[in-house]
Amino acid sequence: MACFERASPALKQILLQLYRADKPVAVEHHLHEFGSLQYHIQSYVSEAHHVYLSISTPILSTGSSILSGFPHYTIETVKGICHEVVQIVEPAKTGYQLTLKLDFSKIPRKKDAVKIITDISSVQAVILSSQLRELLKNVNDQEISQGTYKPIKLVYPPNEPFYVVKQPAKLTVVFPIRFKEHSDIVIAKAFFQELVDVGNSGACARAPPCYWSPIPPPELRGESMKDLSTNGGFVLFEIYARHIEGKKLDKTVWNLLNFNALVKYHVKCTKGFVQRRMRSRLQSLVEALQQHTTGMEEEDHNIAKVKGHRRMKKLIKFTRGAILMKRWNLRNRIKRFRSRIRIRGFQRRWLKLPSFTSVMSYHKLEKF
Repeated sequence: MACFERASPALKQILLQLYRADKPVAVEHHLHEFGSLQYHIQSYVSEAHHVYLSISTPILSTGSSILSGFPHYTIETVKGICHEVVQIVEPAKTGYQLTLKLDFSKIPRKKDAVKIITDISSVQAVILSSQLRELLKNVNDQEISQGTYKPIKLVYPPNEPFYVVKQPAKLTVVFPIRFKEHSDIVIAKAFFQELVDVGNSGACARAPPCYWSPIPPPELRGESMKDLSTNGGFVLFEIYARHIEGKKLDKTVWNLLNFNALVKYHVKCTKGFVQRRMRSRLQSLVEALQQHTTGMEEEDHNIAKVKGHRRMKKLIKFTRGAILMKRWNLRNRIKRFRSRIRIRGFQRRWLKLPSFTSVMSYHKLEKF
């Protein structure tokens, strides 16, 4: 399941347990999270206050270029989390891209300790956010001054590209949406339409404007057809200066990086909700049928005890179905179970056969 918080909850819990331990313990944990993200936490009894944290995460890449390690500005950003506690180990542990040595003895024994460990647990968010911020800074300002806006193709998670178009007054982010199953496309399109309606309403006036289009937007002219071939359309966000001021920058960047994961999470939850409702309605119908069967057995037993005229027995048998339908309200339950889904804007029209008269006329022949 995707985690949309900057700090990893599992990593934070393990680090807090090691920090609050009364005596040194030897611990080794392997964590696997959404998006091919892996953590390795290890501590030794010989090193009482030290914990080694290794991380392996998909790197934000531009186009088809794939980086083998973290850039220099990303390393400096990680050091800035808490330079007294965090120290980068060279070389990194085998199979991981970065290894950090955490010195818990330099963390104050106060409320600030939880905040520092939370910041350390958000190291993956710091890595990705720093890469996107640096890519946006390195856009050729000369092209912008001349009015040519060349899209920047970014890939995160792997095989899911999105585009950033930097313009003088705003920043446009375009997400091509792709799904494998047709049912996912239907749910996602309904989600996008509602997102556009709510995002452009007065209640969300401070949020970035959102748009959805089934065809590529004009900002992506000149891109390859392979990247623009989608079955879920394109979602656009317009980022203005007020959305990246101060502390809003990290939040905006993190939300953009996790938009694809959010869409998949919504589709998965919606399908699960629909399946639960279908099972619930099926269970209610089964219970109604079981009650109906039990009632019929009781009525048969009562009819067998009735003594009198044969017509009276037939009358009781005839009214039994109506009594059961009324007693357990079977008619309404069956109608509700078989009710069709109402589609807005669709009106049912019945075909009416025209009435016509025969051209031929007949006369009755009299007998001779």
